[in-house]
Amino acid sequence: MRRAWIAFALIVLAIAAVVAALSWLLLHGHLELVAWLLAALVVSLVGTAVWQAVRGHRRRGVLLIAGAVLVAATVGGYAWSLNGKLSDIDRIDASAIGQGDRPDASPNRSINVLLMGADNPDRLADKPTVAELLADGDWDPGAYRSDTMMVVHIPADRSAAYVVSIPRDSYVPIHDPEGREHGLDKINAAFSAYGPIGTWRTVENLTGLRMNHMAIIDYAGFTDLTDAIGGVEVYIPEAVYDPKQHQQWEQGTTLLKGELSLKYVRMRYGLAEGDFSRVDRQQNFMRALMRKTLADDTLGNPIKLSNILDAIAGNLTVDSGWTNGDIRALAVSLRGLDASKVKFLTLPLERYDTVEGAGSVNIIDDSAARELWRAVREEKVRGYVRDHPEDALPDDDEVS
Repeated sequence: MRRAWIAFALIVLAIAAVVAALSWLLLHGHLELVAWLLAALVVSLVGTAVWQAVRGHRRRGVLLIAGAVLVAATVGGYAWSLNGKLSDIDRIDASAIGQGDRPDASPNRSINVLLMGADNPDRLADKPTVAELLADGDWDPGAYRSDTMMVVHIPADRSAAYVVSIPRDSYVPIHDPEGREHGLDKINAAFSAYGPIGTWRTVENLTGLRMNHMAIIDYAGFTDLTDAIGGVEVYIPEAVYDPKQHQQWEQGTTLLKGELSLKYVRMRYGLAEGDFSRVDRQQNFMRALMRKTLADDTLGNPIKLSNILDAIAGNLTVDSGWTNGDIRALAVSLRGLDASKVKFLTLPLERYDTVEGAGSVNIIDDSAARELWRAVREEKVRGYVRDHPEDALPDDDEVS
């Protein structure tokens, strides 16, 4: 009898050791391995319970079965909770995008996502969300603007990701949700006048690329997201003052949390290249955010991961065609991606200009832009980055 209890105690200790090992693996980013080991643990507990029952130790068998059920229920409940957070993401009807001519779809498994930031011009005014505004199919012109537009390209082999920013003052043909052109204007006029679907159309016509999906993050979401991961660090190479937001940025490393992160990505006054410097800041913030989010102790921490998904789901809107299953499948296919494999670029500039009715604008270098979008379409962005380093985001310590 005593030996049996010693054996049972050793089994319990072994289980405790396995749980400790799984926790260590989680915190060091081995999520897929942990999933397999948890499945193996449940099977082992059930097998040991049967073995104990056959030997006449039914009470121990019951305890082991209870342990297996507890592990399975905990893991299953956590997975169910995460999936529920994905269901909380707002969806908007994107059926209008199917009307009219569009660029051809990619012949391979590459994915293009249009990422937009939605900013309320009057943050003190209480107004419906982007999804609520579009619930009846109509857009309220001027309700929101977008100073952030990025084409996120994920190659078919999922070995990297490329983010191409389109500065908000780029002077381009504007299109409505049905694809009709409405003359030239700053590209952020597309979102203000025609909403996210109009911007989707405008970007497709500009790039010649079909966007598979779109995602809109409320600018206020920057504050929630940075708070959820404990803030991100950026380096300010030279002290600079933002007269628009009355914010002094001192030289050195700065921890961005909450409202400060929003001020960082919004700033353009006081920066040498104005709109393009703001794009650099937005990309630099995203790079730091990804680095922190993809760190082992963030994704591997169940509480932090849950908080991150809460912050994302509460401030994100995607097209109705992007299902939970699609999002999960994409996340799994990118499990080997780290921040170093994400490259940031900006649409090439020819010159600054002033246009009556539009004000100060950016005139795009059409020839270079066509080369860039062709590189995206033909999966040759790595070569483009090598040949055009001036279009790539500078190193961390060189962003104003």
